[in-house]
Amino acid sequence: MNRRYALTLLAGTALAACAPPPPTLGPDGRPLPKLYRISGTDARRIPFRALDAINALRQGAGLSTLELSAALNAAAETHSRDMSLQNRPWHFGSDGSSPIDRTRRVGFSGEFLGEAISETFESELETIAAWMQEPGPRRVILDPDARRMGFAFFQEPNGKIWYTLDVGT
Repeated sequence: MNRRYALTLLAGTALAACAPPPPTLGPDGRPLPKLYRISGTDARRIPFRALDAINALRQGAGLSTLELSAALNAAAETHSRDMSLQNRPWHFGSDGSSPIDRTRRVGFSGEFLGEAISETFESELETIAAWMQEPGPRRVILDPDARRMGFAFFQEPNGKIWYTLDVGT
C-alpha cells in the first residue's frame, strides 16, 4: 500500500509540474497581457499572417482580398519606428509628415485610403481583432476600394510593439 501511495503522489506531482502557472492579475482583477516577443523567424511571417487575417475578414464581409505592397510596407515600417521614437501612437511623423506624405515618399503609385496604428504588447492577430472593434480602423480594414496593404511593426527592447497598417488602391 505504501508503494501505491508513493507512485500516486509522484504521478500527481509530475502532472502539477506540467500545468501552466496561473496568470498574473492586474489591479482590476483581469489577467495582465502576456509579453509577445517577436523572433527573427516570426518577423518575416508577420506581414503574411496579417494579410491572411485581414483577407479572411474582408472575404467574410463580401469584399475583395488585398495583396501586400512593398511600398506600403516601407511606409508602415518607417512610421512604426517613428512612433516608437516619439513614444506616442499617432498618425503624424516626427517631421510633421502625414500618412499620404509617407506613402508618396516611398513611391506608392495608388491612392492612399487609410491607416491603422497601435501601441501594444500583443500579437498582430490580437491587434487586428482590437482594430475591428474600433470604427476608424475597422473602416480602413474593410474599405471596399482597397486593393493593396502594407503592414509593419517595430518592437522595443522592453517588448512594446508599434504596429502600422496602410491601405490603398
